[in-house]
Amino acid sequence: MKVEPLDLPDSWVCTPAVFGDDRGVFLEWFRADALADATGRSFTVMQANHSTSRRGSVRGVHFADLPPGQAKFVYCPRGAVLDVIVDLRVGSPTFGRSTSVVLDDVGRRGVFLSEGLGHAFCALADDSSVTYLVSSVYNPAAEHGVHPLDTDLALPWPGDIDAVLSPKDAAAPGVAAARDAGLLPAYADCLERYAALGA
Repeated sequence: MKVEPLDLPDSWVCTPAVFGDDRGVFLEWFRADALADATGRSFTVMQANHSTSRRGSVRGVHFADLPPGQAKFVYCPRGAVLDVIVDLRVGSPTFGRSTSVVLDDVGRRGVFLSEGLGHAFCALADDSSVTYLVSSVYNPAAEHGVHPLDTDLALPWPGDIDAVLSPKDAAAPGVAAARDAGLLPAYADCLERYAALGA
């Protein structure tokens, strides 16, 4: 697996070698050793999540309180999604910036994002499946969101898709309101967390 940094600090794209023959394909879609070598940090999987979405479904932007926060490895085994990572760390030099990667069942890439970064995706095809490996178990009291259509973030959603949001995501505050309410993680706290994980 090839692990390369994205243009948003503390996030990476992971490209596996795909071996195909007349039976189909085989690949290693996650390698903890390759990820640790490239990122310089540990990633302990505490929970695995899976979603299936129809075209146009937008999930996110989600993040979790620090400590411990929640790092994620995101993979799309079926269909296609536009995966978006957002810097929500107050005090970060790249606060409010985002990066995006198409994850699909052709390129077979995944993304890894560190604690404090926000995550969202838009399904580009019906029945798109996304699998998430996460570093902390679900804790409703520590889970938060920022509105994915917030004009301050101007996330790169496809122009030919009408976004379908859950009621929870549709009610999420914009990034400015979330910052003013003290919901967003502090960059200094994130750096402290990364250091503890060996980053």
